[in-house]
Amino acid sequence: MNQSEQLSNTANDQLHDLTSPLLQQVIDAWIELKTQQPLVHIMTNTVASNYVANILLAAGASPAMIDNPFEAESFASIASAINLNLGTPTSEQMQAMQIAAQTAQNLGKIWVLDPVGYGAVLKWRSDMADLLLQYQPTVIRGNASEISALAGNQIQAKGVDSTVSSESIYLQAQPLFEHTECIAISGESDFILSKELNAVIQINGGSYLQPKITASGCALGALTAAYCSVSSTITAGTMAAHIHFAIAGKKAYARANTAGSFNVAFLDEIYSLNEEDFRQYSDFCILPL
Repeated sequence: MNQSEQLSNTANDQLHDLTSPLLQQVIDAWIELKTQQPLVHIMTNTVASNYVANILLAAGASPAMIDNPFEAESFASIASAINLNLGTPTSEQMQAMQIAAQTAQNLGKIWVLDPVGYGAVLKWRSDMADLLLQYQPTVIRGNASEISALAGNQIQAKGVDSTVSSESIYLQAQPLFEHTECIAISGESDFILSKELNAVIQINGGSYLQPKITASGCALGALTAAYCSVSSTITAGTMAAHIHFAIAGKKAYARANTAGSFNVAFLDEIYSLNEEDFRQYSDFCILPL
């Protein structure tokens, strides 16, 4: 074995040793979410608001859907975290997003950017997403096509849906570390790129029915903001949201395998998830960047 192989093996062993501590941080974040019930300032798309609010309430957080520029600064100032989702942006909402993002940056608050539909076809919203990057989002979360395009790659999305897998593009997302410390890419497996750990966390689980539910990704972004506001680290908070979703999806599918019944079962599992579920069903591995 040459020296480079030895160094690589040592680095891999060190990352593997982080698995148990990270799982404990995830569980601690879940406990804190239930205890603190953080207030999350959410600006999301018109088809998502009700579902996103219900998911956060079920998980233990407190959502507020404030999306006008006249209240954005004052509410962002008191919120524990902010989630900005570009699903159906209006001119007025975009003004509010800029105000909230700037307020978050000025006050050092957690905020999550979800660049829905980013790409050449939807240029106006994409330009707005580029503008929001200057306010240094804590986490950038999206599907593979959105994240890859935001990082500067030429990706053709199918509307707001991804046309590529999260596994195939996660290494392309690293230029976004210029703007954020954590990047989350959702897909069949979720990939979380952590500047803190200089590593990628692959999270497995969930169900193929989750993308069949309108606003499931939007809700995941909002839950990420909630978890990061109470977690000891941004990496653990982002992991906690994604693992919570993955386990809830897996358990929901075990008892409901059609879209409508799964939708109800998924919300129930988000609500009823407990510490033992995290210990029994969490499925993640840590990979070097």
